[in-house]
Amino acid sequence: MKKLIEQLVKFGLVGVVAFVIDEGIMNILIFMHVNNVVASTISFLISLVFNYWASMKYVFKHRDDMARWMEGLIFLASAVVGLFINEWIIWMSTLGMAANAAMTQHGMYILRTNIGKIVATVVVAVWNFIIRKWLLDDRSGQKASAEKQSESGNPESKMSAPKRKTFAQKLGEWSITHTPKGWQ
Repeated sequence: MKKLIEQLVKFGLVGVVAFVIDEGIMNILIFMHVNNVVASTISFLISLVFNYWASMKYVFKHRDDMARWMEGLIFLASAVVGLFINEWIIWMSTLGMAANAAMTQHGMYILRTNIGKIVATVVVAVWNFIIRKWLLDDRSGQKASAEKQSESGNPESKMSAPKRKTFAQKLGEWSITHTPKGWQ
């Protein structure tokens, strides 16, 4: 449990920095009168590059049983879903408002866009953590501690059912066997 909390804190810190990058770029573009959905897409993609690097360096451990190209593909696929969630929420936050409204409405447009961005960030962060934890995080450390408990003489752990491979393990093994020669 301690490791999960530590991981959530690291994920949160990486997320805060990514959010500052995302929010800052989006607001600069909006103040330049770029449509909020276009501005949000551009800022999301830029912050995604930082998020991938920082998440895989500081938050999640690379799986030894998964090829790097599969890891990148999973991250990209989850990011695309996250982008669609983000854009839908941003679009909904200003639904019915004209982007080219008079200056008095421009402030409300920016405010509603930023509120939508905060909501979208929370929803997408939850989505990203669940998917990345499920498919990308190496859990070999957790397995080692469970094995130590079973070796310590706990009779219940010795009588457990045989271990089945998880979807992530099967996907990882498949990716390694289907990695072209020279890709490492």
